[in-house]
Amino acid sequence: MNPRTWSFRTRYAAGFVVCAALMGFALYAQYVMYLDPCPLCIFQRIAVCFMGVFFLVGALHSPRTRAPRVVYASLVGLGGLWGIATAGRHLWLQSLPADQVPACGPGLGYLFDAFPFMKMLKLAFTGSGECAKIEPILGLPMPGWTLLWFVVLIVWAFVAVRRSVR
Repeated sequence: MNPRTWSFRTRYAAGFVVCAALMGFALYAQYVMYLDPCPLCIFQRIAVCFMGVFFLVGALHSPRTRAPRVVYASLVGLGGLWGIATAGRHLWLQSLPADQVPACGPGLGYLFDAFPFMKMLKLAFTGSGECAKIEPILGLPMPGWTLLWFVVLIVWAFVAVRRSVR
């Protein structure tokens, strides 16, 4: 079971499984560990789901030519870049000194209801006090783990395009 001999379909199916596992852990952290997600956490979840959808579609389609594979990898990469930007912003907020942390703001549901989409995005990325709470898991804050996984999954998607066998 050498990953270097896996087909494009198998590699993309594995990418989907990793995304599903990440979402499973996010739900476990929310409902079992009682770590309520902040707006930036929710955006990271959306990025993972976006990547997972295109990993799944790529696995099911399993194109034989390079061009559609590059399209799938690019779509996975877009989701990953969104996730990297969100996780990076989240880590930056967590690194601020306590006196510079923004005040806690409204939840994402309220922002969606009360503001136009672009204003809601701006307010969510401004961050709030709940985004600055650090809950380390195995010594690393959760946005650090997601940042790591976004990078790994982007690389995985593009390596699958380049080195897959039929």
